[in-house]
Amino acid sequence: MKTYYPKPAELASEWLLVDANDQTLGRLATRIAALLLGKHKPNYTPGVDNGDYVVVVNAERVRVTGRKLDQKIYYRHSGYPGGLKGVPLREQLRRYPERVIRAAVWGMLPKNAYGRKLIKKLKVYAGPDHPHQAQKPRRIEL
Repeated sequence: MKTYYPKPAELASEWLLVDANDQTLGRLATRIAALLLGKHKPNYTPGVDNGDYVVVVNAERVRVTGRKLDQKIYYRHSGYPGGLKGVPLREQLRRYPERVIRAAVWGMLPKNAYGRKLIKKLKVYAGPDHPHQAQKPRRIEL
């Protein structure tokens, strides 16, 4: 029995619209990562970009459980000595809600060129509006 490997002509990406309103952050991120990887398609093959483009709206209305709003810290470093900054989730959601979902999804993708290619297919917006109407994204319930 020969192994099936999809040809580039057989790969087709579509645009999906996900509403993050009242969705739990981690559960939402796992489903988005699976859509980006193409695991929902019957011809899924590891290492082959068979996933879809995902547009996430209402990122500012995502939920978290427990005391994560105050205890979860997002770190970044300026590159200088003493340049480590930490921002709690509550402040990050208030200022940059798109980064919260992007960071959660990035944590579930491979950390190589393939993962960097996939994360570019993720479009996150804080509110209900997005500039991808021309692509006719299909609304998907997660």
